[in-house]
Amino acid sequence: MRLLENELYRKDIAVTAECGINWDKLKDSSIAVSGATGLIGTFLIDVIMYKNDNFNLNCKIIALGRSISKAEKRFKEYMNKAYFQFVECDICDKNTINISGNVDYFFHAASNTHPVAYVTDPIGTIVVNVIGLYNFLEIARQHNSKRFLFASSNEIYGENRGDTEKFAEDYCGYINCNTLRAGYPESKRVSEALCQAYIKQYDMDIVIPRLTRSFGATLLSSDTKAISQFLKKGINSEDIVLKSAGNQFYSFTYVADAVTGVLCCLTEGEKGEAYNIATASCNITLKDLAQAIADYAGTKVVFDIPEAIEAAGFSVVTKAVLDSSKLEKLGWKANFDIHKGIAHTIDIMRSLEE
Repeated sequence: MRLLENELYRKDIAVTAECGINWDKLKDSSIAVSGATGLIGTFLIDVIMYKNDNFNLNCKIIALGRSISKAEKRFKEYMNKAYFQFVECDICDKNTINISGNVDYFFHAASNTHPVAYVTDPIGTIVVNVIGLYNFLEIARQHNSKRFLFASSNEIYGENRGDTEKFAEDYCGYINCNTLRAGYPESKRVSEALCQAYIKQYDMDIVIPRLTRSFGATLLSSDTKAISQFLKKGINSEDIVLKSAGNQFYSFTYVADAVTGVLCCLTEGEKGEAYNIATASCNITLKDLAQAIADYAGTKVVFDIPEAIEAAGFSVVTKAVLDSSKLEKLGWKANFDIHKGIAHTIDIMRSLEE
């Protein structure tokens, strides 16, 4: 079964499309999405295409990615539609980004986002965050964009210094920059600074959604984040492998809520501001997360020591809970708690295995 043939996945798309944003701002417009075949990008595209097909949104999507074959597989239903275009390119090489005409909105979501990638491709991790963003900002500036969104991360906050329960957008914790693992959070910090520079020098309208650990049926098979590994085990009815004591306390977000947060930032966010996308109902320790997945999958939790390469990419942060009140003041609210998100992810992805 293809993802878009799954009834539960289609319901998630419909629920997301009914979020209370001002869709009129996207009507008869265009949006370029880098990282289009990633966890967030694919779901965002599905939602906009749903609005195009069912509510005459007429929002053209320019999806950017490295592989046309991957795009043809993932976006098979859209490839021949007038309001969808895929551009095969390397976001780090501006000469390969072939976009014509003015584009209203840009969303930079291309990034390495999991531990093994941080370690096996540390240069690429930094380059796509910084140089890739620079190239996309230049393209947006040349194409007279109305608004640019940079997908930042909860990782920019670093380690909780013990002086706050939740990270508000003005918090800045500790990051040891002299480590291999630091390439991801530090490049995200630099990228946010680059956005502010473009606002100052070119008066660009840029908004920064800060995504936390997101999950859902659009997760990539190569993803090595803890929650992704837990879910893969649950989908296959295998025991959940926990590679630590599991006391880390994090915010998580189901992909549908992550995308409504991005859409809220796009339509309602203020120029130059950053917004946390998180919900208290998805704040949980890794141990409890593993147990929740095991309980739903009918398996159990086991403990295992990770290999050196994998462990080197793990976050050293033990508590990273985001305060979403700033985004909620714009009218955003989550629709999925951790248990509902887990259930939907496992049920949808199990059907794809059939």
